[in-house]
Amino acid sequence: MATTAARAALDLVLPPRCLGCGDRVASQGELCARCWTGLRWIEEPCCACCGRPFEHEIEPGAQCGACMAEPPSYDRARAAFAYDPQSRGLVLGFKHGDRLETAEFLAGTLARAGRRLLVEADTIAPVPLHRLRLWWRTYNQAAVLSAMLARRFAKPHAAQAIRRRRHTRSQGRLSSAERRANLRGAFVVPERARQELRGRRVLLIDDVMTTGATVEACAKALLGAGAGAVDVLTAARVLRADSPSL
Repeated sequence: MATTAARAALDLVLPPRCLGCGDRVASQGELCARCWTGLRWIEEPCCACCGRPFEHEIEPGAQCGACMAEPPSYDRARAAFAYDPQSRGLVLGFKHGDRLETAEFLAGTLARAGRRLLVEADTIAPVPLHRLRLWWRTYNQAAVLSAMLARRFAKPHAAQAIRRRRHTRSQGRLSSAERRANLRGAFVVPERARQELRGRRVLLIDDVMTTGATVEACAKALLGAGAGAVDVLTAARVLRADSPSL
């Protein structure tokens, strides 16, 4: 009762605002109806491997042409919504703007979009930041989300499972080929984490999936260190070549 009263008093002083547009909402940490319906939620039918949505109904288990032509190292990837002009402010506020109040909402979208992956995971791990970028940004947004999901689903959280050993250029304006070259050899699994991951199904968490180069590099590092399988779960993913920059 005391907690409820304190929350009500806080709402009087600082009225709840939509995480997207700033309009008044009923409770803290929510989107208004307009922002909620404006998000492009990614649902079935989608590629059984990379999770890219299909425009038409298709048989269960079907893969997109890109995954059949060049299968990724991870088994499955899923995302909650598309990264586009409507979701850009929400994602970038959390990623670069210290909007940590957005984390609970994003973790909820990840839990809904990737429930099967979360239930089947043995271990949850975040995509890492290089220590210089972590120092500049003060927190790893992927690790914030992965820690929340690990607690919610009672899974081990391997926060240091992967280390970014090389400070790479920002991926934001690079082409797909440039992203892969930029990340070559950038990730390593520390020796102390290898035993913990050996034979385990690891669920890799990140905020946004663009070309997939980052999660592909991380998946290769994990599998090379003995992980049994790797799945990927992100809050947003780029679906169009003309999507806004990160």
